[in-house]
Amino acid sequence: MKNPPTTDQLIAACKHALQQNLGVQAGERVLIVTDETKRDIAAAFKRACLQLQANVEKIEIPVLTFNGQEPPEAVAQKMLAAQVVLMPLAKSLSWTRARRAATDAGVRIASMARITEEMIVRTFPVDYQAIRARVNRLADLLDQTEQVRVQSELGTDLCVNVAHRQAHGRSGGIYSQPGKWGNLPCGEAFIAPVQADTSGIYVVDASHAAVGAIAEPIRITVENGFATRIDGGAEAQTLRNELQTVGDHNAYNLAEFGIGCNEHARICGITLEDEKVLGTCHLALGNNIFFGGEVEVGIHIDGVLTAPTIHFDAQLIMDRGTLLV
Repeated sequence: MKNPPTTDQLIAACKHALQQNLGVQAGERVLIVTDETKRDIAAAFKRACLQLQANVEKIEIPVLTFNGQEPPEAVAQKMLAAQVVLMPLAKSLSWTRARRAATDAGVRIASMARITEEMIVRTFPVDYQAIRARVNRLADLLDQTEQVRVQSELGTDLCVNVAHRQAHGRSGGIYSQPGKWGNLPCGEAFIAPVQADTSGIYVVDASHAAVGAIAEPIRITVENGFATRIDGGAEAQTLRNELQTVGDHNAYNLAEFGIGCNEHARICGITLEDEKVLGTCHLALGNNIFFGGEVEVGIHIDGVLTAPTIHFDAQLIMDRGTLLV
């Protein structure tokens, strides 16, 4: 958008998501977990909830250090008591025990790390049923795949073992049933790799969580499921620093392979949206215990690749960014 969204546009888009994506009803208990970086967005969601006559509470937490860091225990308990939780934050709570406990208890959750007002107005009032159909088609194919091969003209050549793993993302942005959750904006089919037999190189050129937009591509070498080298410029050094700060070798685990399925998303330097862009794929490092992997660590950070060529076993799925299924 050329001009910043108006307050009315923002509230209307938030209300649309509450109704279409989360199915919020009058009288439901809605908790907004936010921080100082997303106060205005949290306020817009609160006003939209009030228009729907929901019982809404907004709570602000300190800005977290990592994606995947646990929130304060008191907040985790409040999440358990809600029916719907909205999480516009600087860092993601998606892959945390707090989120898992809440969804296991039937709470519906929308995770929105680093979301912007412009992103909300552009990507919320769209047809998520169509996006969901695309996600489900790719997830079904991933379920039948043993090895994914990702290549790109920048030098990516990575073989990812996904044998006997189940793909995720089938909610496709629709979280109206108890226990359903995911990102907003949404639109990705993703899976946890098997560490053995997952090796090669991938080159991140769009954005990387904990880094932002990429000026000089980050070249990541993977051996037996772990990143062993991270090469590039200033962004690569930022990524190395972030992983070293965790103080746990599991932070280097190749945790996720995913494909973007949302034709309304665009590359903006924020991974929340970039990883959903149709014609991209993404690979994450860190935690994957909550979606079929074996590694639990207090970080999960995605890197987005543009225009990849992707095979599921022998089947060509994407050709230089063009999805073929």
